[in-house]
Amino acid sequence: MPSAGDAAGGPGGRGGLGKKVFRVYAPSLLYAVGQGCVLPVIALSARDLGASVAQAALVITLIGIGSLVTNVPASLLVARLGERIAMIGAATWATAGMAACLAAGSLWVFAAGVLMIGMAGSVFNLARQSYLTDAVPLSHRARAMSGLGGTLRIGLFIGPFAGAAAMHFLGLSGAYWTGLGAMVAATLVSIRIPELEGHGRSASGPAPPTAGRARPGHDGGAVTLHGIIAAHWRIYATVGLGIVMISAVRATRQAVIPLWAEQLGMDASATSLIYGVSGAVDMLVFYPAGKVMDRKGRTWVAVPCMLVMGVALALMPLTGGPLTLLLVAMLLGFGNGIGSGIVMTLGADHSPAIGRPQFLGFWRLISDAGVMAGPVLLSAVTAAATLGAGVVAVAVVSFAGAGLFAYFIPRAAPPGSLDERRPRGTG
Repeated sequence: MPSAGDAAGGPGGRGGLGKKVFRVYAPSLLYAVGQGCVLPVIALSARDLGASVAQAALVITLIGIGSLVTNVPASLLVARLGERIAMIGAATWATAGMAACLAAGSLWVFAAGVLMIGMAGSVFNLARQSYLTDAVPLSHRARAMSGLGGTLRIGLFIGPFAGAAAMHFLGLSGAYWTGLGAMVAATLVSIRIPELEGHGRSASGPAPPTAGRARPGHDGGAVTLHGIIAAHWRIYATVGLGIVMISAVRATRQAVIPLWAEQLGMDASATSLIYGVSGAVDMLVFYPAGKVMDRKGRTWVAVPCMLVMGVALALMPLTGGPLTLLLVAMLLGFGNGIGSGIVMTLGADHSPAIGRPQFLGFWRLISDAGVMAGPVLLSAVTAAATLGAGVVAVAVVSFAGAGLFAYFIPRAAPPGSLDERRPRGTG
């Protein structure tokens, strides 16, 4: 993770800013560990409660569904309560979700607990992104967001091992006990996050005074979600479409590696090893990507990220054994890793100072829509043709996303304000 000094803009940064930024990374890491503990065993727990294979798969999707349907309400909640209180509340709600999973005596109660965890993730992730957007200078924004993306990767990497260790002694429930403990720790650490100055905003109350004129999405009175969307629809329709594409490709890559390994006749242990190595490569390259974005511009990372993932996906149907699949999986992990934080960085870049939570809430909604759409595309093309054709279809989406990013994201390193570096074609 980037150091506090880096995120704060070095020695000359704002007083105490480094500690504020570091305190956002700590609960984020704990939260990701908690999620990582339980994600691999949700389907197994559902099966133990009598779910069919199809029902168990549906329960897994409740994490994503909970996040998707909560993005817009989360933006209103963060705007009204502030980021710190929202993070505390979300971590507490996730803790309750873990407890519901532990105490579940029926599939319905367990499913409700999983849904609660997904809902909490939407609020928590939006609040931490909004906090960092306000706290970190523009010159170090991408590094901060890449660090945030890196904490998610590290936590999701550590979580399954922590859960597995607990399950050795406590059985399947050990994963949920470990996840519950991590969520409690995230709640306690979030309490220590300092409020940023001027965070007394309300979703429905008056917005802070501006320099003589109303800002986009602000009619001089209340900030509304409808107003924010109407004012920034060009961004959502251009760069936002690229966000849908990168989210779809990222979601699909988690499925194509095990599916193609099965197609090659590989056993579960070999598949897990390849998946783990790909995840390790992904995890190791997040911070250099943030430096490149800050120094050279967002395009220098967003476009290569999509191109590399597209090439890796296009090569996957050509692999014929464990070694070639491993090399392609590593390339796929590298492409995803260098794009760490790009979705959050672009959202932060285009978010207005007034109405930021509402803007970012809708930004996360379109990102989650991509997460849901990617596997659907893979499934549909595979059903109509072959798995190889499905993987190539996703590769085409990745190349298309690279083209969108190349055209609509400014190529230069960001100067002092977004108004001075407005993308082409976005008004």
